[in-house]
Amino acid sequence: MPAAGHSLRMGRPKLLLMLAGQPLVAHTIQAWASSHIDLLVIVGRPGDDELSTTVRRIADLQSSGSQFQVEMVIPATPPPDMKASLQAALAHLEQQHQPTPKDAFLVAPADIPRLSPAIIGRLIERHGGGSNQNILVPTIAQQRGHPVLFPWPFAAPVFQLRENEGLNAIVEREPIELIACDDIAAAGGSPFADIDTPEQYNQITQSNLPDNRN
Repeated sequence: MPAAGHSLRMGRPKLLLMLAGQPLVAHTIQAWASSHIDLLVIVGRPGDDELSTTVRRIADLQSSGSQFQVEMVIPATPPPDMKASLQAALAHLEQQHQPTPKDAFLVAPADIPRLSPAIIGRLIERHGGGSNQNILVPTIAQQRGHPVLFPWPFAAPVFQLRENEGLNAIVEREPIELIACDDIAAAGGSPFADIDTPEQYNQITQSNLPDNRN
């Protein structure tokens, strides 16, 4: 989960903005915890001590009494973009956990407070423990969103992306499978919506957030 951005359009650290009594990033972490993934890797920025402290506190609460684990990665050099953040996360996974070709990694930004555990679960089920080696992209009303599931063999191409290419380049040139999630969209309440601007933040504070803890 990339969390190393500068919140330039927001004008202040957006992941620490309060939503329903919690920092925005807490809602995203709770969604991942409720989806029953094994491990969440969060990539931060060196020097962003307040966010790192907040993430670790939330992670400890979510990990208590469960198999869900959170690992924070702080690269020596601030990641300039989401691609660099993802490369840092994948390098960490390779070094610390030695994934197999049957494993997969899911990617979503940290600023999606309505991230849906149900959608995450559907992608993991479709992956089938490695029986499906397609890139899986969720859709609602034919609109693509997050997270995207990549079988582990696609980790290597992430490091081969050219300077002007982002992760979408892999999605565009490799076989993908669109996973319709319209039937579970209501449970997540616009689960693809992110927060980049004050207007988007104001809009989401006036709506109900899903309880990702269930």
